[in-house]
Amino acid sequence: MKEIQVKDLQLNPMTLISDGWMLITAGNEQNGFNTMTASWGHLGAIWGTNKGLPTATVYIRPQRYTKEFVDREEEFTLSFFSNDYKRQLAYLGTHSGRDEDKVAKMGLTPEFVDNTTYFKEADLVLVCRKIYKAPLVEEGFLDKKLITENYPEKDFHTMYIGEIKKVLVRE
Repeated sequence: MKEIQVKDLQLNPMTLISDGWMLITAGNEQNGFNTMTASWGHLGAIWGTNKGLPTATVYIRPQRYTKEFVDREEEFTLSFFSNDYKRQLAYLGTHSGRDEDKVAKMGLTPEFVDNTTYFKEADLVLVCRKIYKAPLVEEGFLDKKLITENYPEKDFHTMYIGEIKKVLVRE
């Protein structure tokens, strides 16, 4: 992997995230890590000075094991893969790291950088520093159909905004 500047990214976040999916990973080699597949998120800029901080926003349900790691750590990563890894990503999104070493089972190789974890097989990695966290709340939904369709158990996601500190791409 080689590091590039965030402003040099050439991608479509709509297809990258919703169609391609990503792994949200937090933790490190010393204290352990966990990962989960996500297809909801945002890339953009907010706050800061001039043009805003480059940021990634992710959403994690309260029951997800990965949430414990994201809450505990200062950093998290987003790893994006080629479509060749769709089967592995599907598995990682439907099985818990509480119950098994799902990363090893799927044959992915953890890499450790900046006190966090990403995967050697990824094509793109965003290393993010948490800068904001807030739960989604029922009162915030103007379109109540979204609650019915996405939250029948009222298990609203927590939103995390991370400043993108490093971008790694496959060479």
